Amino acid sequence: MRRGAKLGVGWTLHGDGRTPRPGESVAPHERLSWGRTVGLGAQHVVAMFGATFVFPVLMGLDPNLAIMVSGLSTIVFLLVVQGRIPSYLGSSASFVGAVTVIRAGGGDSSTVTGAILVCGVVLAAAGLVVHFAGPRVVHRLLPPAVSGAVVMLIGFNLAPVVAETYWPQDQWIALITMAVVLAGSLLLPGFWGRIAVFVALVAGFALSWVFDRVFGMITSPDSSGAVVPHYRVDLGAVSEAGWFGFPELHAPSFEATAIVVVLPAVIALIAENTGHVKAVEEMTGTDLDGSLGRAIFADGFTTAISSAVGGPPTTTYAENIGVMAATRVYSTAAYWVAAVVAVLFGLCPKFGAVIAATPGGVLGGITVVLYGMIGLLGARIWVENKVDFGDPVNLLPLAAGLIAGIGGVSLEITPSFTFSGIALGTVVTLVGYHVLRPLAPKRR
Repeated sequence: MRRGAKLGVGWTLHGDGRTPRPGESVAPHERLSWGRTVGLGAQHVVAMFGATFVFPVLMGLDPNLAIMVSGLSTIVFLLVVQGRIPSYLGSSASFVGAVTVIRAGGGDSSTVTGAILVCGVVLAAAGLVVHFAGPRVVHRLLPPAVSGAVVMLIGFNLAPVVAETYWPQDQWIALITMAVVLAGSLLLPGFWGRIAVFVALVAGFALSWVFDRVFGMITSPDSSGAVVPHYRVDLGAVSEAGWFGFPELHAPSFEATAIVVVLPAVIALIAENTGHVKAVEEMTGTDLDGSLGRAIFADGFTTAISSAVGGPPTTTYAENIGVMAATRVYSTAAYWVAAVVAVLFGLCPKFGAVIAATPGGVLGGITVVLYGMIGLLGARIWVENKVDFGDPVNLLPLAAGLIAGIGGVSLEITPSFTFSGIALGTVVTLVGYHVLRPLAPKRR
């Protein structure tokens, strides 16, 4: 056995090291030449880049720290799964809705990361259960009907954030940015189509700068909600930022109400991890059921570590799975390269200042698509698993949970403890399904 193979850090050269052999693919334990591997790693960086820094910005967390932590988390993930599952861990979108609720209730970044840390610990514990009890436990506790509904809740619950926070900051830039995302996804070839969000972000940023020069200031809500005249692009902090430095860290704090709001994201992350592992399993032609628990544990563990220092939650990225599908290169060596590059980016404060200067209108155009896509991932889970909505046990608790969650219905337990939004919708869906299922008469 090659030295380091048990940790997935030993690779054999595939063929001549230039391209995959005809009809074959580069397996996780193989690699192309180091020059080509570095190039592939750069592609993975670009693929994860847009979402990995957009989501922390939306959650009010440091995007520089997010980029650096994503690289470190990817390394930890690859070690935990012993190199069997090639994946990149970027910032998770599943927490954005809950974080918005926490901040609306007066919570600060410390409260946010404390709640995320607890969620990470719960997810890691779930990974241990799956590892020792087997993957079937996931399907029993979180059948597709339930997991699809929770994912849909998380996405569609974010609609007011787009409508009330980002879009009004610059409606025309938002509209154009949205159009670039839609057109780019469909019309750009191959790899470029898969990073259409990143392309739209760059285009929207550049167009905002042009609009400032042509039309001058815009009077609209700024990031704090105050309606004031301001330029769309403010790069003042970029010139003041250094080229090298560590991101700012902060310690978490813990509040029960915030933790309850965030916990439903565990269900979404388990469903997301399961789906990504299955996708990699199909592409590589290997049985990864035995590694599912490790993947879920690694995701939870890295989320806990990231939030412990002030970073965002992490998750495996479909964008990078798309890169593998296009290149037929599943080598974990490329992910190690991407991880190292991300850590180096995270150590550049000037880079972070550029990210933080992203205009609100650009975020509005991107989020109107991204949030809808998150919601529709829930519908995709239903479709792929052929969920039968003719069955009242599927239909009724899901219908009640979705309306309660998306509509913002609240349930006051005590004057200081209230269930609402995603948390209430998840409880209604999960409890309703599992209570009704054994009571329902058998269908003929």
